[in-house]
Amino acid sequence: MTMTTAEADKILSANFAPWVLSLGLSVEAVESHRALLRLPWSEGLAREGGALSGQALMAAADTATVIAVSAARGAYGPMTTVQQSTSFQRAVIGSDVLIDAVVTKLGRRMAFADITMTDEGSGEIAARASTVYTLLG
Repeated sequence: MTMTTAEADKILSANFAPWVLSLGLSVEAVESHRALLRLPWSEGLAREGGALSGQALMAAADTATVIAVSAARGAYGPMTTVQQSTSFQRAVIGSDVLIDAVVTKLGRRMAFADITMTDEGSGEIAARASTVYTLLG
């Protein structure tokens, strides 16, 4: 059974620290092994020079992975990040970012995902990430 965006939003609101929630992330779509989240543009997330900070993008990628892994498992369960690698390709200024997390392997104890972060305004890829999670429950 495919998770709904409302169920995914509930996972987001119930399981993340207040500072993560303050990013304003919302679930745009969810499929069996994929989650698409929106990181809305905010001056508060910009660094010197006006570009969206890399820390915000990395947190968004990490958060989107939790939603995608939950969708792949059929429900949220405790998990923790083991590794995240992020490559930044271009600055994002004044535009929302779409965070597309795809679970590439789901095992009993580990999950792997690839994340693409796209500047919605230009349609250009802003960053890519890969993550590894340990499934705790």
